[in-house]
Amino acid sequence: MNEKKINWFLLLKLPSAWLCGVRAKKINENYCKVAVRHRWINQNPFKSLYFAVQNMAAELSTGVLVMQSINELKLPISMLVIESNSKFYKKATGLIYFECHDGELAKRTIQKSIKENEGQEVDMKVKAFNEDKDLVSEFSFKWSVKPKSR
Repeated sequence: MNEKKINWFLLLKLPSAWLCGVRAKKINENYCKVAVRHRWINQNPFKSLYFAVQNMAAELSTGVLVMQSINELKLPISMLVIESNSKFYKKATGLIYFECHDGELAKRTIQKSIKENEGQEVDMKVKAFNEDKDLVSEFSFKWSVKPKSR
């Protein structure tokens, strides 16, 4: 998986996120960075980034790491967000970066799911920063992963 493929995926499968400007910026085994710039199309009435757009970007940063771990195994595994939480600390204006460092956690959870042949849950954290590196918001997404019946 790379940034270009994820951004095409957004255009084709999650067009609302793509239209709002959500873009993958950096992906590796353990880390995913997503960015979105505050613009007219994604703002709230208070002239900052709408909370739902922030949630889309944050979820993508975790979902990419889960999808990447599943793709590496080449096994049929389902994934689903079953819980999300968010905290907002500062007005989100300008370019906002969403960072998740939980790729290894996702990988271990998926491997455990395969080993035990049952669903597992993984809680992944995301922090969002503005261009000044101020913490803007924090998120957690609980993903359920489960091997599909063969």
